[in-house]
Amino acid sequence: MISLKSEREIEIMRRANVIVAEILQELKEKVAPGVTTLELDGVAEELTLKKKALPAFKGYQVAGRVFPRCLCVSINEEIVHGIPTNRALREGDIVGLDFGVIYNGFYGDAALTVGVGRVSEEARRLMEVTERALYKGIEQLHDGKRLGDLGSAVQQVAEGAGYSVVRAFVGHGIGKRLHEEPPVPNYGEPDRGVRVREGMVLAIEPMVNAGGHEVAMKEDGWTAVTKDGSLAAHFEHSVAVTKNGPYILSQL
Repeated sequence: MISLKSEREIEIMRRANVIVAEILQELKEKVAPGVTTLELDGVAEELTLKKKALPAFKGYQVAGRVFPRCLCVSINEEIVHGIPTNRALREGDIVGLDFGVIYNGFYGDAALTVGVGRVSEEARRLMEVTERALYKGIEQLHDGKRLGDLGSAVQQVAEGAGYSVVRAFVGHGIGKRLHEEPPVPNYGEPDRGVRVREGMVLAIEPMVNAGGHEVAMKEDGWTAVTKDGSLAAHFEHSVAVTKNGPYILSQL
């Protein structure tokens, strides 16, 4: 069942998502060659607790598997859900940072992909196109539109640039739970799918591969990678549908 949020609930979610956005900004500034993904996770947890929130991902369970960290860090061909370890970032890597918190009973969730030092032109373009696809999708979030309009907009930007959209993972509703109805695909046909309604809050998160859209899983059971080893980028905002159109909760 799709949960529609009141104006008061949306404002609480705005505060949760501002915390997420502030922490992602600090993490972005700490990304550098030699920094480990576990160090980034430690910074995320410390900042979350200082801001009187709780990490949303640490202890999250799917099919009996428990995510052990606060932050998802996905490098190069890793698409989403990378587990922080002692792996050090290297010059030229691209790094997806996906983070969420719980604040006053509601979830915030956002993600971005950043380069480590100087990156290739291919990597820079992939990140730029993926972020542009995110905002093109968000533009469709008006009462009365359909989720197929959003998915189609994302898909056209990504595929128009010669890339592919991941289909194995999609965006989602968000509120008192991290993942709520409805699922939000980053592909589709205009005027198809669930009707967008005022009060919906959706986590919109294009995952775009430089090669094919096929996905493989690492042995840890969490980390999704491109099957062909191509680079992947991931951007995400939590967005409320209001009478005035989309309200990006996780934007500073």
